[in-house]
Amino acid sequence: MEKWYLMTVVVLIGLTVRWTVSLNSYSGAGKPPMFGDYEAQRHWQEITFNLPIKQWYFNSSDNNLQYWGLDYPPLTAYHSFLCAYVAKFINQDWIALHTSRGYESQAHKLFMRATVLIADLLIYIPAVVLYCCCLKEISTKKKIASALCILLYPGLILIDHGHFQYNSVSLGFALWGVLGVSCDWDLLGSLAFCLAINYKQMELYHSLPFFCFLLGKCFKKDLKGKGFVLLIKLVCTVVASFILCWLPFFTEREQTLQVLRRLFPVDRGLFEDKVANIWCSFSVFLKIKDILPHHIQIIISFCFTFLSLLPSCLKLTLQPSPKGFKFTLVSCALSFFLFSFQVHEKSILLVSLPVCLVLNEIPFMSTWFLLVSTFSMLPLLLKDELLMPSVVTMMAFFIVCAFSFSIFEKTSEEELQLKSFSTSVRKYLPWFTFLSRIIQYLFLVSVITMVLLTLMTVTLDPPQKLPDLFSVLVCFVSCLNFLFFLVYFNIIIMWDSKNGRNQKKIN
Repeated sequence: MEKWYLMTVVVLIGLTVRWTVSLNSYSGAGKPPMFGDYEAQRHWQEITFNLPIKQWYFNSSDNNLQYWGLDYPPLTAYHSFLCAYVAKFINQDWIALHTSRGYESQAHKLFMRATVLIADLLIYIPAVVLYCCCLKEISTKKKIASALCILLYPGLILIDHGHFQYNSVSLGFALWGVLGVSCDWDLLGSLAFCLAINYKQMELYHSLPFFCFLLGKCFKKDLKGKGFVLLIKLVCTVVASFILCWLPFFTEREQTLQVLRRLFPVDRGLFEDKVANIWCSFSVFLKIKDILPHHIQIIISFCFTFLSLLPSCLKLTLQPSPKGFKFTLVSCALSFFLFSFQVHEKSILLVSLPVCLVLNEIPFMSTWFLLVSTFSMLPLLLKDELLMPSVVTMMAFFIVCAFSFSIFEKTSEEELQLKSFSTSVRKYLPWFTFLSRIIQYLFLVSVITMVLLTLMTVTLDPPQKLPDLFSVLVCFVSCLNFLFFLVYFNIIIMWDSKNGRNQKKIN
């Protein structure tokens, strides 16, 4: 009873922080003609409620795709319709066709903020609580601490409740999927993950680890027997869930193709805005977007992405385990973020979710990564006037993690899960005994750099000839951090010889 009482308190703390952040500004507030993501979500409610389903993804006089046209999968559209249906009973002006464009009022803001909070409460938060309660080989205190830290992760709070989006829905479904396949409820886990992909296509970042983990399970059970039966059941579950979600758009071939064109707009280019991945950071030295043909950019990004995630996916297929699955989720999502085509700065949240899941296993490195992931979105957060909420939530998150997990006491090779790697290296370089010390110094340099860049961005004006100087520096520094983390997580995966035997796994 005490555990559930404490979990309730943790949930209330998480909800309070979310609601407090939501009282601040939001994306594009009072900035016509496009406004921002807040208006995008409202506009989708307007479109889905007033137009026939066959017109949702098509350009028309009533649906100008240049003005926040719907570009997410069907479940997002259905969610928008559901919110609009509720809004109709409160104030029809909020979703009136054409005349509601750019609508802003305190009552409407309260309604929209409430829809995000309810989505959190129904999907994401229960998944976090159940995941932490099911963690094995750790005390109840650590389970409570894990839940509190995950729910206080500033990146998701600032984007969903400050900037304004519904990332917690797709991430929540993905987490239910992780729970399902880790607990051998493979069909339910597959269904949950299919819902995640059909809510936001960026969940494809997590698709290969799910595929490899489940395929590895089928191999383990023998593809000539129970493994084949499981494979058929999984295929049927995935196909059935996609058919149900896409059924209204399968009536005509052009309908299906138009939705796909909206979901994967390759014409937008290699990257947008200032995103902390390789292509945006490298463009400081070489303008790839201007030099190489469009189709060559796609091929290069595909090759880099595929090669960077191949080793971890192969190992997961051959040695499937819940621990390996979680770390491969991190590695693959980070590979997609760094190297894939058309990445947004908010996509780092897809890496942050699986990092949150290994917080209790490598608290020092996880806390460090989650701080960097939030910092990497600084240009966007400043644009939305979310500086103070960003600083306060990041400090609160860091303090809670530091005290809950004593992160500065867990920097040995064993605690960092680098013992096997270090032992291998020392066979050839006996003097290599200072790896943990190097990582501590890198952490210190990383934090100091983030603090200095934040202060410079806020207090100094950039040179007239380099108006994006500070934004580019934020992206470049964050990218360097992410490359380091990609190497680190791949080392853990490739040198972990105990995946199948000695692990903290979900029951």
